[in-house]
Amino acid sequence: MHHVIRQIHPPSGPRNAQFIGEPYGADISFFLVDAEPGQGPKPHRHPYPETWIVRSGHGTFYAEGDETEAGPGDVVVVSAYTPHTFRNTGTERLELVCIHAAGEMSTEWLESTDPIP
Repeated sequence: MHHVIRQIHPPSGPRNAQFIGEPYGADISFFLVDAEPGQGPKPHRHPYPETWIVRSGHGTFYAEGDETEAGPGDVVVVSAYTPHTFRNTGTERLELVCIHAAGEMSTEWLESTDPIP
């Protein structure tokens, strides 16, 4: 069996989109992110790995005190339970695919006193 989900991220719609794989028998979920300069989520972690694919723009990815710069075509991976976040540190929009290695997403939001921005 196969499924086709059309226009998860239509050109005229919201800039961010979410796909939850579990209803389709898929063991992955993902966000399509289109962030303005300076934007990014609050620090958080997941009970599974997360993989980011940078489609365009530039960002800084923070995990356990490390900072990694990434641009178009780069892939960044963070292990399960690792506190992390990212910011659009470029001057143009940052487009990412944020792949969650789970059929349903689970996020623990961390306090702002944690040692990542």
